[in-house]
Amino acid sequence: MLWVLFLLVAWGAAAISCVRLCLAAARSAPPPGASSRDALQARRAADGPELTLYETAFLAGGPHRVADLALVTMHLRRRLLLAHTGWATVVDPDGRDDVERTVIRAIGPQGQSPIPPVRAAAAAADAVRALADRLVAAGLALPGGAGTDLVSAVRAVRGAALLVAAMGTAALLTPGREQGPGGSGIPVLVWFGLPLVLTLGCLAIARMEVHPYRSWASPAGQRLLDVRTAAADGPEGDVLAAVAVRGVRAVADPALRAALGGRGTRNVP
Repeated sequence: MLWVLFLLVAWGAAAISCVRLCLAAARSAPPPGASSRDALQARRAADGPELTLYETAFLAGGPHRVADLALVTMHLRRRLLLAHTGWATVVDPDGRDDVERTVIRAIGPQGQSPIPPVRAAAAAADAVRALADRLVAAGLALPGGAGTDLVSAVRAVRGAALLVAAMGTAALLTPGREQGPGGSGIPVLVWFGLPLVLTLGCLAIARMEVHPYRSWASPAGQRLLDVRTAAADGPEGDVLAAVAVRGVRAVADPALRAALGGRGTRNVP
């Protein structure tokens, strides 16, 4: 009867993870009347200005993406030097906006600092929080990490599906388990098949209803991000758009990628 314990574990993991996914999806769902608001936003996006690069970066990757975009922008425009060793050096101490000024303050009065603490300070700055508040108020960003909860819940359901499969395999290999007629073991497979179907079904529904599982953008924000993605290749302006949409991996310069990757911060360049 040891397989019954495996079955209880499988059912518990499946039930808890699926309930968590349902609650996270409910929290991230747009409020009543959001469809009309989304239509208005789409019209405004078509007739008015597009998302700024900082707004694009936040919707695509959150506060740390905004910080990365500011660092790359300042480096490309020769206001900051990002060395492959992972250090940032101020070249022009006059920031062009609140985020850039936050980066310069985070580097400190000596004008040189490892990049990871600068990125962390910029991501937590008041300027980035104000940007997030504006996007939430406009209905383009999800409030309070709801999207992050959704991503985590989807991962939990995937983990539960793997756990159910592992528990079913362990049950089949357990000596003394109850078997069906002729020792086929079919009842055991059926009992473990039910929670597996539950988890896989939840994943399928989530993929149809709430995919892609973005951590920051609302459905309206995701549509505007799709427009921005089309301008992600080309000269400098498009390079910045690519960084905003895809992150540091969009940078073609290997030295700059190494700098933003946080390696080699023990030695001053």
